[in-house]
Amino acid sequence: MRIVFSAVSGGLDAQVDPRFGRCPYFVIVESDTMDVETISNTSQFTQSGAGIRAAQTVTNTGAKIVLTGNVGPNAYQAVSTAGVQMITGVSGTVREVVEMFKNGQFRQTATAPTAPLGFGGEAPVWV
Repeated sequence: MRIVFSAVSGGLDAQVDPRFGRCPYFVIVESDTMDVETISNTSQFTQSGAGIRAAQTVTNTGAKIVLTGNVGPNAYQAVSTAGVQMITGVSGTVREVVEMFKNGQFRQTATAPTAPLGFGGEAPVWV
């Protein structure tokens, strides 16, 4: 199964990033073979819409599950609408989390995002 992790660097020894939309990298792991691919999150520096852009990047990988620390409402909606399962509250290295996932230690995030709008550091909108 293809699993995507928000990560602070590439590879299995990378720490899971607590942010989804503004993480520097996405690490994609094939859980059966432990094959790894790392892609840069090009949306991390955008002023707004990082979560939605990150969600598009993730859904384009063909993964069925995302493991991350937190996710904002827009990204959560985009990922969920695409039929990708979201698991939040994750920390540790990608390798550790894959093993914990394989052992059934995580459940899908309920029906709501785990971070408020703008949590990842989006620029404020001044009126």
